[in-house]
Amino acid sequence: MPVTVGSPVPSASLVALGEAGPQTVNTSDLKGETTVLLFFPLVNTGVCEKELCTIRDTLQQYKNLKARVIAISVDSPFAQKLWAEKEGFQYEFWSDFNKEAIQAFDCAHEELVGLKGVAKRSAFVVGPDGTIRYAWVSDDPKVLPSFDEIQAVLKNES
Repeated sequence: MPVTVGSPVPSASLVALGEAGPQTVNTSDLKGETTVLLFFPLVNTGVCEKELCTIRDTLQQYKNLKARVIAISVDSPFAQKLWAEKEGFQYEFWSDFNKEAIQAFDCAHEELVGLKGVAKRSAFVVGPDGTIRYAWVSDDPKVLPSFDEIQAVLKNES
């Protein structure tokens, strides 16, 4: 079932690679602050790089709006970390290697370029109370989310 504005954030376990190594995180714990979740198909791909570099280059705007940014893909946390370091991404990456989040958020491609269970390019804003404030999912992996729409929602939150 699609995730809609006003619904509670779905619960899904993922892996974040922190200073102490891999740790389990859960989307249901996203309370107390406004969070932007960006699901993207795969690391080291052109459109994904464009999307996440746009966030990198405008990250201060998100910080000014008191928003936490988390990028999510089905890649391993180790592949995500290498890519983030290479590109200079200064925000969080969560690995949905077990594909629990893309199922919970209903944003999984059945098949994309021969790969099954890759994330659809999607954007969600989770409010401090754990409800969805913005939901966007694209069936076309070449289409980027509207960063202006996301920031407009964040401005209403702050």
